[in-house]
Amino acid sequence: MAVVRRADPVDLPFPRAAEGARGATRGRLRRWLPIGIGLAMAAVMVVVAAAAPLIAPLSPSAQFSDAVLKGPGAVERHLLGTDEFGRDILSRIIWGARVSLEVGLASVIFGFVLGVPLGILAGVRGGRVETLVMRCADMLMAFPTLLLALIIVTALGGSLGNEILAIGVALTPNFVRLARSLALTIRGQDYILAARALGGGQLRIMARHVFPNALYALVVVATLYIATAIRTEAGLSFLGLGIPPPTPSWGNILSEGRQYIKCCPWITTFSGLAIMVAVLAFNLVGDALRDLLDPRLKGE
Repeated sequence: MAVVRRADPVDLPFPRAAEGARGATRGRLRRWLPIGIGLAMAAVMVVVAAAAPLIAPLSPSAQFSDAVLKGPGAVERHLLGTDEFGRDILSRIIWGARVSLEVGLASVIFGFVLGVPLGILAGVRGGRVETLVMRCADMLMAFPTLLLALIIVTALGGSLGNEILAIGVALTPNFVRLARSLALTIRGQDYILAARALGGGQLRIMARHVFPNALYALVVVATLYIATAIRTEAGLSFLGLGIPPPTPSWGNILSEGRQYIKCCPWITTFSGLAIMVAVLAFNLVGDALRDLLDPRLKGE
């Protein structure tokens, strides 16, 4: 009588397949968890900025003489403490989110709208047009973003509109260079040559073929530049060249609290954390958009 050998469990393929599935799940979790966190933080920031009048517990400019430089929780109505004028830190940070987000989005849109067409035009046309556009961009890029914005705001004066203009102009050469490099890559593709052979003009080729195929990379970089714009706005406000007081922004809250940093560190701590969280959120959102829009990564 033949003896039938029972299969050893380790010889079966199921444990290995299950282990592979768990590994794939862990890989997806490691990839998408930071992106989900970034999207959640950015969404919370947008909601807080939009609903600041409803969320803020107090007016950001209201002064309470009986609660000057009180720490977090020292007074019941001031959860994150107060500043040197008795103003509520939490309310000022909530309202400051509106300024930071408005400047960040508007300045990036300004730089995108101005820089991308110029960069695509330089990449497709070439010749003297390319030389002129790129030399102007190079001159602007000779200055760091914060320094160039500082020069423009100093000349025009501190206000919300001037901040948006200054940061937008400082970001424009970055969009010009990126759009040109993408246009140089795309213009040699077969479908561009086919469009030219069919009689397509340069304007039509730029609008119908070059720009749509470069859009995903431009959107990803634009999202990352929102974080740069928020940092730049905070730097300008910290130097006293941003939104004039008493309008709160994270940068001027940070600046006002620096002289009290030894005795009352909560003023600078919470405003600095707000800047850090906002910058981190938009950097993670940029990574998320890259994974969602880049066709080379869709199959991973």
